Amino acid sequence: MPSDIKDLKQIRYAICVSGAAAGITVDEDQDKARILGETIAEAGHILTTGATVGLPYYAAYGAKRKGGVSIGFSPASSLREHIHKYRLPYDAFDFINFTGMNYVGRDLYLVQSSDAVITVGGRFGSLHEFTSAIEARKPCGVLTGSDGAADWIPLLMKDLDLPDGDIVIMDGDPARLVHKLISLLDKKYADVREDLKHDQHWYLRRNPMESPPPRAG
Repeated sequence: MPSDIKDLKQIRYAICVSGAAAGITVDEDQDKARILGETIAEAGHILTTGATVGLPYYAAYGAKRKGGVSIGFSPASSLREHIHKYRLPYDAFDFINFTGMNYVGRDLYLVQSSDAVITVGGRFGSLHEFTSAIEARKPCGVLTGSDGAADWIPLLMKDLDLPDGDIVIMDGDPARLVHKLISLLDKKYADVREDLKHDQHWYLRRNPMESPPPRAG
């Protein structure tokens, strides 16, 4: 095993910040969204967003401001379409995945590509991303007091039979919410962290010149 492979063994979670692209919550919650992005970056993890304007953009700006990694999932199929058709930003992202799935498909792709989802403010799109995350059994953070979808979610949870409600964390402080969510992810991936700690994966042990094990099926 190369001597520097240990540098790659620290798990970096992909944490999605979901929020309104427009509307009153953008004006009221932009500082909170920025702090979410900053805290994710300072903790050494990766920010994912819908590569859009509004609160997700402020989160991406915050992550980049702290030297973090920001990945956007665009509804567009190309950079040209991203900029000219959807009129979405480009500058706050290290990489943009051009899904070509429009907004609805992009939401699902974004959620499935993230380890957790945080809702700040938000409208129906953010609610869609939250419910998609719940159905996928992804840990969710809800920034209470940020209005919009974030403040409707606790009410919905009271009246609906929510599967795995214990994976939903609510807090009104953005930095504290991120740290609580990271702690939950650490527990969820404890077995994986242990595996990596002891080099138990075949691809870390095998000779690079050997062929990989055969695929099943």
